[in-house]
Amino acid sequence: MIVDTPPQPWTGRDDGPGPEHARWHQMITPWEGQSAPCVIGFASDEGVRRNGGRVGAAGGPAALRTALAPLAARAVVHDAGDVAVSGTELEAGQERLAEAVRTILDAGGLPVVLGGGHEVAYGTSTGLAHSARALAGKRIGVINIDAHFDLRDAEVPTSGTPFRQLASEAAAEGRVFSYAVVGISEANNTRILFDTAAELGVQVLLDHECGDHGRLRTFVAEFCAGVDLVHLTIDLDALPASVAPGVSAPAGFGISLDAVRLACRTVASSGRLAVLEVAELNPSYDIDGRTARTAARLIDEVLATRS
Repeated sequence: MIVDTPPQPWTGRDDGPGPEHARWHQMITPWEGQSAPCVIGFASDEGVRRNGGRVGAAGGPAALRTALAPLAARAVVHDAGDVAVSGTELEAGQERLAEAVRTILDAGGLPVVLGGGHEVAYGTSTGLAHSARALAGKRIGVINIDAHFDLRDAEVPTSGTPFRQLASEAAAEGRVFSYAVVGISEANNTRILFDTAAELGVQVLLDHECGDHGRLRTFVAEFCAGVDLVHLTIDLDALPASVAPGVSAPAGFGISLDAVRLACRTVASSGRLAVLEVAELNPSYDIDGRTARTAARLIDEVLATRS
């Protein structure tokens, strides 16, 4: 598997020998084809830059590993290293990420993709679509926890275009594009984006609807039940800026952390989770590692909950 940066040693607090003291940094090992969760970073700012956002998301994978390292180990996890976008070569980086995700999936693993701007979703989902399980006829669904649709139409790929690109490619290949978004802000998506979502059959739960946890759970569970493989992508700008200040586009309102956790747990317990992804962490604007710590807890909780 081609990566730009191989796995680096993880470090952290050591409370003593034995599994009862184990933390992520003590248990994680390089990925060598194991059928277990495997983190892979996508160090990219280029999609955010093209989209006019605050750059700095390229530091996301390193910050997420730092936040994950001291957590108590609750699952066996491996590390495959990073795909890094060099300069403006976003498309080449997305191709390498797709190949890495496909390789992990075909070995029976669960890719845990650490972004990076939300352009990461294109590479991740392309890798899933080209995996042996998908090619065997399994239905793919994407659940995006996000304030934005990321369905923009642009001359070049950006952090705002990944799901428009995926929809177009699915149509060209005769595949169904199943896409649901939890946390959409009416104030931060223009009418044309809502129209595009409607044309593509996107399932939408607005930010102010996420406070009804029964409705949220049903929305996510019913979507999962309609597909075989779920790509769960968590855009951290869905959270309030007070919880997640370190993102490319901080939220004015956002949805509660409890709502995000519920959506994540519902996917994890569905038995259909194929890929987990976190996007838009920008350590340059984080406060005391607040956003990275929150994202790390979400990753840890999904891996501990999944069935």
